[in-house]
Amino acid sequence: MKVVIMAGGKGTRMLSIASDIPKPMIPIEGRPVLEREIECLCEQGFTDILITVGHLGNVIMDYFGNGLKFGAHITYYFEKKPLGNAGALFQVKDQLTDDFLLLNADAMFDIDFNRFVQYHKTYDAVATLFTHPNSHPYDSGVIIADEHMAVRKWLAKEDERPEYFKNRVNAGLHVLNKKILEQTVEGGKIDLDRQLLKPLAGTGQMYCYDSPEYVKDMGTPERYYAVCKDFANGIVKARNLKKRQKAIFLDRDGTINEYVGFLTDIKEFHLLDGVAEAIRKINASGYLAIVVTNQPIIARGEVSFTELQEIHNKMETLLGAEGAYIDAIYFCPHHPDKGFEGERVEYKISCDCRKPKPGMLLKAAEDFNIDLSRSWMVGDGKNDVEAGKNAGCKTVLIGTEDYGQDRKVSSLFAFANTIGE
Repeated sequence: MKVVIMAGGKGTRMLSIASDIPKPMIPIEGRPVLEREIECLCEQGFTDILITVGHLGNVIMDYFGNGLKFGAHITYYFEKKPLGNAGALFQVKDQLTDDFLLLNADAMFDIDFNRFVQYHKTYDAVATLFTHPNSHPYDSGVIIADEHMAVRKWLAKEDERPEYFKNRVNAGLHVLNKKILEQTVEGGKIDLDRQLLKPLAGTGQMYCYDSPEYVKDMGTPERYYAVCKDFANGIVKARNLKKRQKAIFLDRDGTINEYVGFLTDIKEFHLLDGVAEAIRKINASGYLAIVVTNQPIIARGEVSFTELQEIHNKMETLLGAEGAYIDAIYFCPHHPDKGFEGERVEYKISCDCRKPKPGMLLKAAEDFNIDLSRSWMVGDGKNDVEAGKNAGCKTVLIGTEDYGQDRKVSSLFAFANTIGE
């Protein structure tokens, strides 16, 4: 499969870091970020690479040459005049395979590309976006998908967005089919997101690939230094899903938000003090932050799936506003007791996912290659502790009771301060 890496931008926001080299050549631990990208690709068999260059492109071409010493075969397209971040694709489309990878040259990533490509082929999509939560969704393009992961809406930074939204951001990694280049696009410069991808929203031809793997842009000096820190700490490579992950599983009510009994009114959802900071610490620690929550309000007929999603959107929006994010949310909609007015009988069952059973944790472990023995379950009740133990995790109770947990703390924030001890 052909890989196209877009390396033609000027990176004006990074001039304080490096003004005499293109942004893809900015070093991470002594080697250009673009070299780190190429290394990740070649290790997984993606060696046929075309790099589009423009501003200071000769620096890139002189460094990488034909790619042989990096284990790749590299060719180039030099933009004599700026074509936007997608214009070059129309100039090289005859060189592309039917499906091809399209990547930005100024991001630090380490992901399982074969897994990503296989997902794309499963849906026979025109476009598949690598999507993930990030620490700044408020100034990122947000993707809204349906239950089948088909993209319904693409909200660019300038678009009006709902009050609450899922923290799902396009990470700048794509698997595309050449069909996307059959359309006619007006203008000299072509914007990938707004002119090629966004129009596919709602057509059933574009899908999300949600993953917690490491992808971070280096668009500002602050983000660049954060990436350097993550790389030095081994977090970048460790998050590749080919490698065993570790997670901190979080109960929701009473752990993340104020406990109000059965929370059916979104207005009653309020984050507990210190929770956003605690989850920021988890995000920075190398652990995945995964919510696992019993929500029998579905079986009780008190809340629809759409309404529960909106509650979770509020949680993600409030956390995102403070630079924190959840990697995944699992919920159990079931309840075993039947015979109540308004209940949804199809969910009144004895299931494997309702805590204290470990089903939600086991499903997350399957989805994200999690080593449960290196992971934690944090909650405020006996069911949380027992679910964690049943899954083989270490356990933390927020409270004073003794349910045989490994640790007892006063809050999620108190636990987050002990990560790594």
